[in-house]
Amino acid sequence: MPTPRPRGPKAVKMDPRTLLDAALKVFARDGLEGASLRAIAREAGCDPSLIYYHFENKEAMFSALLEERIPPLVKDLRRLADPLDPRGTAEKLWTAMRCFHRHLHDSAGFRAMVRGQIVRGAETIPEQLARRLRPAQFAVIAIIRRGLRRGELRPGLNPYLVGLFLIRMEAEILDLVPVFAERLSGLKPTVAVAAAECTWFDVFWRGVAAHPMEPLPFLESL
Repeated sequence: MPTPRPRGPKAVKMDPRTLLDAALKVFARDGLEGASLRAIAREAGCDPSLIYYHFENKEAMFSALLEERIPPLVKDLRRLADPLDPRGTAEKLWTAMRCFHRHLHDSAGFRAMVRGQIVRGAETIPEQLARRLRPAQFAVIAIIRRGLRRGELRPGLNPYLVGLFLIRMEAEILDLVPVFAERLSGLKPTVAVAAAECTWFDVFWRGVAAHPMEPLPFLESL
């Protein structure tokens, strides 16, 4: 009696890193709502059934990507917001901006994924994204509120909007400056990003500071 022939290639487990990298590309392009496991599998070059070895669904993959990046960022920002940290508000806000740079600069796909979920509207932002981002937002706001109490920031500023403007421009710098750096400035991307961050923070601080003409030695030393 002849041996039955297999009906297809034998299933093999995929490296979860390969699957997450593929999911990141799909989420950045299509958003969480528009993504599908079939599209992620196609990007990874595998059968959709292989994803289930590691992830229950696309939401679990989205959550895993957030878990890789956001908790370490939150940890650094919370440490920075500690009231016992003796640094002034200007240096703390600059360092907060640099925290975002350190944790997010090497993943344009991750930034695109998060940005895509945000710009689609608050009602479509998955709660898991909002839940993870809130502590980072609150840490920056705590720094700003302390700066207001210490008289280092102009009275009447809205801490939420001040924090939003600071971090939103850092995201724009990371996304846009490397693309246009050599064409517009003749600088290499890493040098152009550093120059743009210093320039932006100088402009930002002069707009929110109670004493805008005071020097920023931590910028001058860069």
